[in-house]
Amino acid sequence: MSGPVVNLRAARKARERARKRAQGDENAAKHGRSKAARAREQAEAEAARRRLDGHERERE
Repeated sequence: MSGPVVNLRAARKARERARKRAQGDENAAKHGRSKAARAREQAEAEAARRRLDGHERERE
């Protein structure tokens, strides 16, 4: 007998999805933000939040 029936269209699409996922992971590793960039962005957001909170009016 032969092996299980394989839908060739589904197998082709699965292979293509796996290839695109691998390419995306490679690009994310190559072009992702560095630890320093993430820290800088977080510090800028925190400074902006403090600046905005500093301009808040007091309620009487």
